[in-house]
Amino acid sequence: MSRPWTADLGDGTYRNPVLNADWSDPDVVRVGEDHYLTASSFGRAPGLPLLHSRDLVNWTLIGHALDRLEPAADFAVPRHDRGVWAPSLRHHAGRFWIFWGDPDHGIQQINAAHIRGPWSAPHLVKAGKGLIDACPLWDEETGEAYLVHAWAKSRSGIKNRLTGHRMSPDGRELLDEGTTLVDADLIPGWFTLEGPKLYRHDGYFWIFAPAGGVETGWQGAFRSREFFGPYEERVVLAQGTTDVNGPHQGGWVRTAAGTDWFLHFQARGAYGRVVHLQPMRWDERGWPVIGDEGEPVSVHTKPDVPAQPVEAPACGDDFPGGRYGRQWQWTANPRPGWTVEHAGDGLRLACVRTGYAHDLRALPNVLVQRLPAETFAVEVGLTLNSGEPGARAGLAVLGDAFGWIGLEAGTDGAARLVHRYAETVAERERDAEYPRPAPGGTARLRIEVTSGARCRFLADTGDGFRPSGQVFAATPWRWVGALLGLFATAPTGAGPAGTADFTAFRTTD
Repeated sequence: MSRPWTADLGDGTYRNPVLNADWSDPDVVRVGEDHYLTASSFGRAPGLPLLHSRDLVNWTLIGHALDRLEPAADFAVPRHDRGVWAPSLRHHAGRFWIFWGDPDHGIQQINAAHIRGPWSAPHLVKAGKGLIDACPLWDEETGEAYLVHAWAKSRSGIKNRLTGHRMSPDGRELLDEGTTLVDADLIPGWFTLEGPKLYRHDGYFWIFAPAGGVETGWQGAFRSREFFGPYEERVVLAQGTTDVNGPHQGGWVRTAAGTDWFLHFQARGAYGRVVHLQPMRWDERGWPVIGDEGEPVSVHTKPDVPAQPVEAPACGDDFPGGRYGRQWQWTANPRPGWTVEHAGDGLRLACVRTGYAHDLRALPNVLVQRLPAETFAVEVGLTLNSGEPGARAGLAVLGDAFGWIGLEAGTDGAARLVHRYAETVAERERDAEYPRPAPGGTARLRIEVTSGARCRFLADTGDGFRPSGQVFAATPWRWVGALLGLFATAPTGAGPAGTADFTAFRTTD
């Protein structure tokens, strides 16, 4: 199946980004010869994606660590910019550990003996508002355990500060009230310090943390002989003369061959936070040097590890046996009955009755995935199996503004092709094109995305693809890139409202 983007250039080099999609706030760990990565998933379920690579360039999505978000009642409806923020992935005492901060509830932790699970239920390590970007450290030299986190000013009134704790070795509780490790208000020119990752190296405690804002900032490193400080700081990666704005928050990893690398994100508007891989070394004074003398690289020699096939996270889907692939998430915790089992291939969604049918941003039963590249096309077949007036299903580009094309049953029960959109400030959608007949209740839907996330909608109702409406510029949510979505819904009422079948979801470059 076609991949719109691969980072491996096939000649021993790679290009950035190595993950050209919204894998926000990445963290990485090596176990043996395998590298694993997780990222923020915010309010989508399942959460905490898990990716695998041998060479840090070619990645596959192998699952998710969090089936449902807790507290479950809070995530029964979309919370697009809340939930799982900036997780940290570690391997200690034969187990994988993920810590993250939920800005509205506190620091949570899960763990598992195997990366594919089963993972433990979320455990609240520290309750409170504004506690974000949590990262643990087990000091193998002393047996002590620690945790560092940042602050979200929107919930706590605090920002630009990193707080450290002693932690119980089982990772379940913090042993003190917390100490400010770094107050960036005291460092000239530093603001919005966040996203800390905690390490032990060369006799120092290290905190890798970005500052300056996701669009415009830089990556910092802090070191101290003692966990509670004092820490000295240095800027170790910045945009410089490159086009990589605000190289931001990520993780350091050392390969089995002993070479050092740094994975971080770049904020790219509607495309979300794409992931770059930078070479890393240590200078004569023991400080990390990331990229090309502190500036991001665009093309570089791959890590010196055994060859791996060219891979990228899946985006196309044939829905074999009626099941959707790992790349899909719901916009809220899923409920029974949203999908309908059947004998063949293709995804069958129930037309869920809801009062939010006019606004996809508030609809919990939208199945979504990331935009897979800067330029690409996506197609899917759709059959609407409903004569319920107002029942609808379609293919969407979903963000703070949204647009969709699909089928809707009219007052006579016959399906028609519709194309609708809503601006960022709009509370209801509007027609982007006049409705037209859809014989047999079937259509092939297509969205062509060009640079700047400009989306052209097209449909084939039996006479070839025809463009529909004006070009639509996709928009992100706060912190979250735009998403591709499939949905089926119907007006409020009693009884089943029918189903919609989606087939052969294809992405091409």
